[in-house]
Amino acid sequence: MGPPSLVFYFNIVVHRELCPSVKNIILLDSDGKRVAVKYFTDDWPTNSAKETFEKFVFTKTQKTNARTEAEIAIFENNIVVYKFVQDLHFFVTGSDQENELILSSVLQAFFDSVGILLRGNVDKKAALENLDVILLCIDEIIDGGILLETDPNVIAGKAASNSIDSGAALSEQTLGQAFASAREHLTRSFLK
Repeated sequence: MGPPSLVFYFNIVVHRELCPSVKNIILLDSDGKRVAVKYFTDDWPTNSAKETFEKFVFTKTQKTNARTEAEIAIFENNIVVYKFVQDLHFFVTGSDQENELILSSVLQAFFDSVGILLRGNVDKKAALENLDVILLCIDEIIDGGILLETDPNVIAGKAASNSIDSGAALSEQTLGQAFASAREHLTRSFLK
């Protein structure tokens, strides 16, 4: 079998260009510090450039009232859609050519799925305790910058399949929960 045809490569490039895309998803605390971030483009090639962008976006948006509805802004030729809850700031960035409604639906999907997974207790402490699940949410919403899913119940369901209580079967636990459960069982066995 020969190499893939030029048509194959053309189809991949064209379909990628036509799909809604996201440059990054950022979750910061109320001081502008990272809680969870994921970048899907090389627009910010270094960690320093990423942190600079995060600080810039946080500084420009911190005085807005994005607590009830998402706000939209354009920074450095990027559309940034953002929303705040308690001590967390949610951001989704796309190119200035991207549809704001799509970016807003990505933000709302992320926001709602995190809310479902944290059982309405959306704050920095709960987010850090469940960071693995939040990162799984991002992975369920976006893959390589391409939008996959926006239904928060579907996203939360897929992400939650790895984050059941420690009393659940080992196959239904996150890695951290499994280690904690194993440590607890080991401690009990030594104390007997």
